[in-house]
Amino acid sequence: MNILKQRIKEKGYLLADGATGTNLFAMGLESGHSPEFWNVEYPERVAQNHASFIDAGSDIILTNTFGANSFRLQLHNAEKEVNKLNYEGALIAKKVVIDSKKNTLIAGSIGPTGEIIEPLGTTTWSETTEAFSEQAKALHDGGVDFFWIETMSSEDEMRCALDATKDFGIPTICSYSFDTHGKSMMGLEPKELISLAEKYYPDIIGYGANCGTGASELIGSIMCFFKARKNESMIIAAKANCGIPEFIKGEIHYNGTTTLMADYACFARDIGATIIGGCCGTTHEHVKAMSEALKKNKPGSFSKLIEEEKYNLIELKKIIESLGEMTDGNVAMIRRYLRPNGSEENTGDKRKRTKRRLRHSGNS
Repeated sequence: MNILKQRIKEKGYLLADGATGTNLFAMGLESGHSPEFWNVEYPERVAQNHASFIDAGSDIILTNTFGANSFRLQLHNAEKEVNKLNYEGALIAKKVVIDSKKNTLIAGSIGPTGEIIEPLGTTTWSETTEAFSEQAKALHDGGVDFFWIETMSSEDEMRCALDATKDFGIPTICSYSFDTHGKSMMGLEPKELISLAEKYYPDIIGYGANCGTGASELIGSIMCFFKARKNESMIIAAKANCGIPEFIKGEIHYNGTTTLMADYACFARDIGATIIGGCCGTTHEHVKAMSEALKKNKPGSFSKLIEEEKYNLIELKKIIESLGEMTDGNVAMIRRYLRPNGSEENTGDKRKRTKRRLRHSGNS
């Protein structure tokens, strides 16, 4: 049994960390400056961010390497620094874990290249795979416990990343970022990530959603993952943004409270996610609230309803009331996934009725 599944078996779930960029900006990172440069410029600040999440209760921390691939670093004329930035990022996390004297796991964060693979774009499959392989090797050499390929939206790019990580002898988790209507920027929905990830099992041991447009929308994706999966031994991971971003006085702020994120964590756990964390906007205070809420949570009610195909608008309304609105498209997709035959909505009238029912509890 690999280390992730062993830890989940022992605890029931694992709590991941929160945002990297948000918290580094609070420490002085300037807009336009690559966060990964801080692995060599201000390693003590990166370490402080990791340590704060461990103190808040995180069982998993992600390395400060999200954009440390050659394509992204080329924008800063630093494409030759891939090995150094990833290796140092892993070492920083490893030292923090050792100093904490806790069994926190280290995930090597691998984000998208920002390029589009041909024929739609100009980047080749081999160039993209090579970029991810270079990053994965440096993270592996630095001592990460597993890889987390995150915030992807393209199946082609995800395939390249999965091919690059599958032969290092450590597990991999992969996640898409689903935006409005529950689909990725390239139009993919949860069942398509499930189908891809299951083909790579057991090298790839889990999948899920991160980032996106808020906790409520991401919980919708988790519901779809739970209902559509075939290989139940694979892990479902949830790492939502801390509410919705708002532009205030020239800066981006996320409106999620500690209470909202605590509720989100419990919904995610109830529905079947066993790795739960936060993404953009999520601070150490949010993670602490999530940790405390999960310790008190008794999971199983929602996932049991989904398994028995008894999940209905009443339960979905509870999520929306707690975490915020979902787009009509996402609600329609969730209803489609939860129906036994997975049939599509046939008319606009059904969508309108769904919206009315969600807003009026007496009609749910």
